[in-house]
Amino acid sequence: ALPLMAVSALMVFLEDGSPVLYRPKRVGENGRLFEMLKFRTMLKNAEQLQSQVEKRDADGNIIHKSKDDPRVTKAGRFLRRYSLDELPQFWNVLKGDMSFVGPRPERPEFVADLTRQIPFYGQRHVVRPGLTGWAQVRHRYGSSVDDAQEKLQYDLFYIKHLSIPFDTYIILETIKTVLVR
Repeated sequence: ALPLMAVSALMVFLEDGSPVLYRPKRVGENGRLFEMLKFRTMLKNAEQLQSQVEKRDADGNIIHKSKDDPRVTKAGRFLRRYSLDELPQFWNVLKGDMSFVGPRPERPEFVADLTRQIPFYGQRHVVRPGLTGWAQVRHRYGSSVDDAQEKLQYDLFYIKHLSIPFDTYIILETIKTVLVR
């Protein structure tokens, strides 16, 4: 993955300078916070612009990002399309913050909102989060509480049926999804 990572980092740097990595906080195993590494796909000032594009529902809960976020750079769109922005997470796997397969880690504010709204949402944190997961290969991109609830069902199914053959199948499905998209 190193050659792809070098090209990805160069794309980010040439379009919008440094830093090339984005380090968002995520909730991991047993609710522990960690810094997840990703290639930066948004403008440097994206945090300041967040309040202008961040949407909230009627109860004031944050709605997940949209696919057409105007803060995403051209290089960022390309990196996201082929999931190249996720490559630095291999370092998170080596550090033990993440595994290859498991529920995708979420932002702490989303976890807090979803834990209040969805029964058993916290159960997804009994295992290490993963680079990919059953919900990622079986559920479309979603940004609502209903989508999070459906993805939780896949996550809980994964936890219940955790095994090396199942992980292998999920990895193969992820490769197919990324290549065929």
